[in-house]
Amino acid sequence: MRTLLSSCLTYTGLAGAAGALFVLVAAGTPPPPSITTEQLTARMSAAIEGLKTLRCTVKAQERIGGNINQARSIMKLTYKPLRIYIKNQKGVEVLYLQGQNSGDAWVYPAAFPYVTLSLDPTGKLMRSNQHHTALQAGFGTISDLLRTTGLRQDNSYSKSFRYVGDTTLQGRTSYVLRSDFPQFRYVSYKAGKNETIESVAERFGCGTYRVITRNDLTIGEKIPEGKVLQVPNAYGRRTVLCVDPKTYLPIMVQVNDDKGLFEKFEFLDVVPNQNIPLEEFSKDYKDYKL
Repeated sequence: MRTLLSSCLTYTGLAGAAGALFVLVAAGTPPPPSITTEQLTARMSAAIEGLKTLRCTVKAQERIGGNINQARSIMKLTYKPLRIYIKNQKGVEVLYLQGQNSGDAWVYPAAFPYVTLSLDPTGKLMRSNQHHTALQAGFGTISDLLRTTGLRQDNSYSKSFRYVGDTTLQGRTSYVLRSDFPQFRYVSYKAGKNETIESVAERFGCGTYRVITRNDLTIGEKIPEGKVLQVPNAYGRRTVLCVDPKTYLPIMVQVNDDKGLFEKFEFLDVVPNQNIPLEEFSKDYKDYKL
């Protein structure tokens, strides 16, 4: 079953260097910026936090080992309570309803034995060969890039984003936020008492995937006190965010690290805050195989 799911369940997750994507400023004296970095980051954060519902299609590229895994998924989400429906190009379906099914997601694997499974959305089967969990579908990961907390050892990465101009993406103009963080590297960290993979990732703002893979850890594993880990000191060496100037929601994020492309997500057909009928979050919905 691990094989069935690992190649199918990529939700959020880049070809070529990020800098090659954009021609931001023509030669000569640039015009005054249409928006400041502080305004753009504040409005994007507010737009994400203000979401009540979201429909979109996500094209994902994630580096797994030495390969770039690609997926295309349709997503429907409501917030408060959190409800998530995802279907990828292979027909795999995932339905998660906060407070139901003992916290598990219903998963139709679109492969033998063709039966719906109940799986932990943060567990090994659903996390296999992907950077993020189903619970981070939508813009959850992007919110974390700019977030600064008292738990972080260093907030330099989150504070490194700058508005660098506009570009054309998906046929329309979008704002570009970019972080250049050449000091990205792996550092040694000695785990403290009751340390978890998640607490280490939060401390460094680096996400759990590279903590797990670099240190040969198992998802959900408790880290022994005093164990020395190799951990990224930030999420990326260069990160590019494209933001829709009408909704202030991201339509693309690309992350490069010390090995090149780490992940890229493109958000298409984004429809925020329009009512989604409750029956579309039922496993008995007529269009689902759950």
